[in-house]
Amino acid sequence: MQEDVFAAVTAALERGEPAALVTIVRTQGSTPQRVGAKLLVFADGQTVGTIGGGCYENDACGKARDIIRSGRPRLVRYELSDDLAAESGLICGGQMEVFIEPIEPAPPLYIIGAGHVAYHLARVAHEVGFRVHVTDDREKFANRDRFPQAVEVAVESIPAWLHRAELPPYAYAVIVTRGHRHDLDALAALAARDLKYLGLIGSRAKVARLFDALAAESMPAECLRRVHAPIGLDIGAVTPQEIAVSIVAELIAVKYGKAVSGDDRTGPGSMKWTPRHAHEHE
Repeated sequence: MQEDVFAAVTAALERGEPAALVTIVRTQGSTPQRVGAKLLVFADGQTVGTIGGGCYENDACGKARDIIRSGRPRLVRYELSDDLAAESGLICGGQMEVFIEPIEPAPPLYIIGAGHVAYHLARVAHEVGFRVHVTDDREKFANRDRFPQAVEVAVESIPAWLHRAELPPYAYAVIVTRGHRHDLDALAALAARDLKYLGLIGSRAKVARLFDALAAESMPAECLRRVHAPIGLDIGAVTPQEIAVSIVAELIAVKYGKAVSGDDRTGPGSMKWTPRHAHEHE
């Protein structure tokens, strides 16, 4: 059973999928599992392994999912009382401590567009631990010479690639294409997906135009309000290198729960957006 847990941890790290590992570190009295028993918990509630089953394992799973979001480990103590034993269908009455620690792999970052900002963004993001994927329809820009650190460089029509690509819910995506049409196509493909982060480069005026265009095509407003736009933290960035730094700073903030998106953002660079038609009845 332990081999299954270790294999699942390895696979999660290779995929870039976050998880939390629950390990029994101390027992006293009668307990269903010994010290060292492990349970791997994923964000969607799937598990590998066991620490004995019952209500306390369900409770540990819930705490593990919280720890996946917070990134902070925790030591939890359980009193396996007669009532809990009866409820769990277990014959035990001891005490047990479990250590719950986050498994934090390099998160996947999908860079849509391979221009100047993307070039510097890929370099900086790779240095701080992201697994970089790049896509663009121009081989002159999207190639291994420019993005040697990327795990994937795709040369394909951006809408076609995005339609085919399966971005996991723990993925980060950044739209930095060369023009409004490509930005609109990418945003249309990604805005409704469940992603850890979605950012769009551009001025407030440009972002508002793109949002209005998608709202006119029945894109739900709540999907658009989750988008980080204008992208990056407001550090006064001007050059492509500085803009890349501002974007990576925001990615790191989201990774550690220090920033939120869309209409919940209150810091620099946030934008309140309301569909234009919403004002027609005011």
